[in-house]
Amino acid sequence: MAPPPRVGALAVATCLLLTGCAEYRDGDSMARDMAADEAEHLDVDLAHHDRIRDAGYIAATGIPRAVAGDDSPVRIEALAWSGRTAPDEQAIIDVRIAVTVTEDQGSSFGDGGHSAGQATRCYRYLLALHSATSHQEIDCPAVATPPVPTAAPVPALPDDARARLTAALRTATPSTLAGAVRAAFPERHVTVDTATHEGALVAAVGVPAERDCLLLVRTAGGAIESPGYDPVWLAPGEAGCGTRLYISPPR
Repeated sequence: MAPPPRVGALAVATCLLLTGCAEYRDGDSMARDMAADEAEHLDVDLAHHDRIRDAGYIAATGIPRAVAGDDSPVRIEALAWSGRTAPDEQAIIDVRIAVTVTEDQGSSFGDGGHSAGQATRCYRYLLALHSATSHQEIDCPAVATPPVPTAAPVPALPDDARARLTAALRTATPSTLAGAVRAAFPERHVTVDTATHEGALVAAVGVPAERDCLLLVRTAGGAIESPGYDPVWLAPGEAGCGTRLYISPPR
């Protein structure tokens, strides 16, 4: 026989008051849910690539949460990687997320606790240039100890680029300017553009793929100046790193 309505309501109120009627969760199920949540977080962490990068670089630098601390119940490892984020290409990274939770009997109001449990889930992430990252769950391969990804150095202007370019401009003439600047920057990944304009010597050196650019001008009076420009002009399809930034900037 069902209890009178007032008795049933009292039982429910007592349950809420004493325990919150919280459920004692299965640890394995909890671990699986935690792994899925981590996969979603990683999707956000790896999103918005606006530079060309190979998958190994992204795996090495974009998954810093591989071990989130000695006390963390979550371990994230890159398993395999290929490709790169470049026009008409994509980077592919396989990731293993392992979660281990210890039993918790529940000690606070509304906390029913959970049993010990563990789960291992694997995901494949697809990354493209200027596109959102996507992922899907895959079968976990039998890889006990996966290889460690490494990040090759990203091409960049040398740390002393300003000093190099300043020295070249100080001694150059209109006829020797191009050779002097190229001699100062022999690195193959560095572009050089020079020009003379209204008695001034203009030089721009950069790494276009990284939107890295240094523009200096030696005025007719001999002063070395660093004219400003909008960084947007370095983006693909824009003016790029060149003397045009000074001589005929975009409008």
